[in-house]
Amino acid sequence: MYIIVGLGNPEPEYAKTRHNMGFDTINKLAKNNNIELNKSKFNAIYGTGMIENEKVILIKPQTYMNNSGESVVQFVKFYKEDLSKLIVIYDDMDTDKGKIRVRAKGGPGSHNGMKSIVYELKSEDFSRIRVGIGKPENEFDRIDFVIGKIPNDEYEILEQGQKLATKAVEYWIKNGIDNTMNKFNVKG
Repeated sequence: MYIIVGLGNPEPEYAKTRHNMGFDTINKLAKNNNIELNKSKFNAIYGTGMIENEKVILIKPQTYMNNSGESVVQFVKFYKEDLSKLIVIYDDMDTDKGKIRVRAKGGPGSHNGMKSIVYELKSEDFSRIRVGIGKPENEFDRIDFVIGKIPNDEYEILEQGQKLATKAVEYWIKNGIDNTMNKFNVKG
């Protein structure tokens, strides 16, 4: 079984913000694969179903972003899955808008949700998809940039990244991480 986690902030005022790319991707995965996100446990909303003939659980932690790991670690322990079956999807300022980066493992960078997950799991050995949101014009505006409202024309570009991330998850489950990195990571 794959444990697929999208990071975001649960409050309505954070809907349609750059920081919720993980939530938005999980919503698209659920819709594409007829999975209802209608269950609640371990401080998360989740749903179970099938993608590419594999059982999956799609998870949106309902903690604040900085505490995402508290929810994720409980699912990993409960389902006793190896970390190779964990995929985390989140926003990334170092990836261009509308693009994604797929990684088999690695550090959390500056993303507080990923820092929390790495801390709680005591490991960096899990896969992730970073959905590009670009950088703010002013480095000091990082927080406003990730949680501020997005103009509709920019959101359409960000949605391309969400769609790519959705396709990458589906491809990944069928073809493995190495093939997915080769197909979806932009060269150059």
